[in-house]
Amino acid sequence: MMTFSDKVKTARAELGFSQSGLGKAAGVSLRTILSYERGDKFPRQSTMLNLAKALKVSVKYLSDDNCENPMEDIGKDGFIEDARSRYGSKGAKDVNTLLQDNAALFAGGELSQDQKDEFFEAIMKAYIASKEAAKEKFGRKK
Repeated sequence: MMTFSDKVKTARAELGFSQSGLGKAAGVSLRTILSYERGDKFPRQSTMLNLAKALKVSVKYLSDDNCENPMEDIGKDGFIEDARSRYGSKGAKDVNTLLQDNAALFAGGELSQDQKDEFFEAIMKAYIASKEAAKEKFGRKK
């Protein structure tokens, strides 16, 4: 079982990044990367997404010590990023929770990455539609 700090070090080395290079790619300081690799610090969700993108791995892989597949649920990361850009950190957190809670419906079954992506996309479309409907109904009137 690899920890977050182990995974960051390993993925960084595999990509040939220096610690400062990874910091630049992820939008954080060298000091922050050093603290991640020492296990002193754990990133916020938005930083975790940037770090995962820079390392070309999924957020699930970095954040779950039991996850051994660097690409597991990587399709979900784009939907969370989309929610963050539309609705801020609360929207990203909501979508992440929604996707995690609904993925439990498939516990024990095997889905291909394409099937997971289709599922994530359907959930995201429903979330956006409900947010837009709420904004229309309860938002400021012009």
